[in-house]
Amino acid sequence: MPATRLVDRLRETGRPTFSFEFFPPGDDAGVQQLIGTVDALGPLRPDWVSVTYGATGAARYKTFSAVGAIRGQTDARTMGHLTIAGQSTDEVRRALASYERLGVTHILALRGDPVGGGTFTPHPAGLANATALVRLAKSVGDFTVGVAAFPDGHPEGSLDLDARLLLEKEEAGAEFAVTQLFFSVDAYVSLVERFRALGGTMPIVAGIMPVTVPSQIERFAHLSGARMPAEVEASLLAVADDRVRFREVGIDLMTRLADDVLAAGAPGLQFFTLNRSKATAEILGRLRELPVRSA
Repeated sequence: MPATRLVDRLRETGRPTFSFEFFPPGDDAGVQQLIGTVDALGPLRPDWVSVTYGATGAARYKTFSAVGAIRGQTDARTMGHLTIAGQSTDEVRRALASYERLGVTHILALRGDPVGGGTFTPHPAGLANATALVRLAKSVGDFTVGVAAFPDGHPEGSLDLDARLLLEKEEAGAEFAVTQLFFSVDAYVSLVERFRALGGTMPIVAGIMPVTVPSQIERFAHLSGARMPAEVEASLLAVADDRVRFREVGIDLMTRLADDVLAAGAPGLQFFTLNRSKATAEILGRLRELPVRSA
């Protein structure tokens, strides 16, 4: 497995990173299917893969199980997600120790959302926010820590507040960020500009989710807190009755978005795969055939 830190790769100019996010499967059969997906994406040479963190105790166990399986059965460098929602500080410390035992040295530190939704309230014996989680992770082990960024703004904040909070995370020890999904290159560029204007320096990876089925249109609005740009949504809705054509249009739109953000200076792309390989492989394959553009 690669020995260099991801942040060093992210700071290399002219060679963007590519990474894939998965969620923990619900059973052993799902784990093996996940391993198959990781293997299928292996020829694309991802710089890392990551596994999201379960919101409940049982789901968290599945996260560690999936991470252990990927570490043990593939050559992929693995990043672990960690959230504080619903957990005491001691539980978070144990999670960090579990990652350390698995040989995972890169952590994506997130606040997370309460089980069942609603307003986030810190655990009575827990951490207050993601910034506190960054500090804890940096204090208890030799972790390289990344955080989340929000091109369309966090549903509970504002664009300017998001930029200030991102800077606080960097000052607490975060070394890179990965954005929530978005559909406008301008949203990504504006986020980076706001952050840089405050003095922030860490690289910000662009999060890309392949669009392949009409039901994703509403789901994305729920996940990101913002609807797709009108022109993107209109292009998809125009072919919503043709499943094959919808997929073609969705892949084309996301390929163009990925190409645009790389041309705008994004140091890398993280694909939210939904534990499938085909659409991600198609987008990345197309990207690697396109001529290099400069910002």
